[in-house]
Amino acid sequence: MKSGVCIVFVAAWMGLAGFCERGFSAGPGVSSSSSVQHDTITPGSSKLFASDAKLQPISAQFSFTEGPAVDKKGNIFFTDQPNNKIWKYATDGTLSLFMEGAGRSNGLYFDRKGNLLSCADEKDELWSISPDKKITVLVKGFKGHRLNGPNDLWMDPKGGIYFTDPYYQRSYWDRTSPDPELKGEKLYYLPNGKNEPVLVDSNLVRPNGIVGTPDGKSLYVADIKANKTYRYKINPDGSLQDRQLFISQGSDGITLDSKGNLYLTGNGVTIYNGTGEKIDHIDVPAKWTANLCFGGKNRTDLFITASESIFVFPMLVKGVE
Repeated sequence: MKSGVCIVFVAAWMGLAGFCERGFSAGPGVSSSSSVQHDTITPGSSKLFASDAKLQPISAQFSFTEGPAVDKKGNIFFTDQPNNKIWKYATDGTLSLFMEGAGRSNGLYFDRKGNLLSCADEKDELWSISPDKKITVLVKGFKGHRLNGPNDLWMDPKGGIYFTDPYYQRSYWDRTSPDPELKGEKLYYLPNGKNEPVLVDSNLVRPNGIVGTPDGKSLYVADIKANKTYRYKINPDGSLQDRQLFISQGSDGITLDSKGNLYLTGNGVTIYNGTGEKIDHIDVPAKWTANLCFGGKNRTDLFITASESIFVFPMLVKGVE
């Protein structure tokens, strides 16, 4: 979910102006070339979902949905950032409010102990939220400076946290200056047990979505403004090497399935296999598809946050969360 700077999009995305007026635009800096051309793909041809699978709408009561994360039971937690709330969609199909005054949470991720990790955008911090809603601030800044605005995060098998830090001007910030304290929009790593993050890539335009492989060996990062998604090799100390362009398409949120396919958002959901070949697409009837993750009791439900709505799409493959 994005900045208060209104970007003019191609005709297919002209309906996004309403989000700009509220201070949230979809995919700022994304060029018109990022509108995915999927007319040559027959939905379901990848066999990842049935050809007659239907997108199931759950609710459209929100302002802008983001940051879905799945707990050990398969329940999904997601944010409605403009309204400063975190919601829960349970495996039994019930929808309930989990937390108000949620620090303007954006990206979410569950740690191994069941705490909900949050990119708390209100003060540009990383939070850990316990099941009883006790908040622990994990990161307050970088080398004495306020972060731009942590957006999305992923925890590796060692308990370290990678997070993206783009800059999207927020109307609710209490900053004394509209300019960021840190130059550049970068990628950071917080080692397990530490409170000071480590800079792991400063050569990005506007990093956003992020996900790693379950073995902790590879990391994917979407640079939404550059309209590119990269794959890195993760070193034992958490540093990164061998950055490679995975696909010339940016994304808001991203996720992986158990077969190693990567799912990108924006204009619906576009699916790429492990070699970067586009293999399928899921149309989503929304102005902007922001984020997604697998959930449900069997991890075969693809949960999608899109503008003011949330959807569930049945898959034939499991997620990796």
